[in-house]
Amino acid sequence: MEYNKLVAVSGLSGLFELISSKNDGAIVRSLNDKTTKFASSRIHQFSHLESIEIYTIRDNVNLAEVFNAMKADGTALPDVKDDKAIKAYFQKVYPDMDFDRVYTSDMKKIVKWFDLLQKNNIEVKLTEAEEEAAAEEETPAPEVKETPAPAKKSAAKTQEAAATEGEPVKKAPAKKAAAKKAAKKKED
Repeated sequence: MEYNKLVAVSGLSGLFELISSKNDGAIVRSLNDKTTKFASSRIHQFSHLESIEIYTIRDNVNLAEVFNAMKADGTALPDVKDDKAIKAYFQKVYPDMDFDRVYTSDMKKIVKWFDLLQKNNIEVKLTEAEEEAAAEEETPAPEVKETPAPAKKSAAKTQEAAATEGEPVKKAPAKKAAAKKAAKKKED
């Protein structure tokens, strides 16, 4: 099972592996009990774990960074029923988190999800495309000097110029008229 196939489904607890998607929903497999079910998109919303970001005091970070910090810390996970213990845990593990905007309920979800990932031996890593995009953001792109191309007069500009000079404005032929002329030429 890969991290990039995991989704959170609104209204359903836990995490799910996205097996297949359809126009009206998706087929998902629960990480808790390995049951497979259809989740309708009319009732549920799907959030890929890779797309979830966490508020920090600097820039928002991907949820995978928080999971990796939790894994690197190695501290035992707090009891999800103890709000103070959860907040203290995240203050120790990820102190850059913006605790005014990240609610305790969100922190509880993160702890539950991390526990599920650990139980299912899922390696938390972003896909290569997202890693490359993050690397491009960190390194500035070299400046490219462009030489301006010679300007071509468009039909709209020539009409504007004629209108300002007081000449009558000629309208461009409509597409239908051009199509009729082309069809007439083919007949001849």
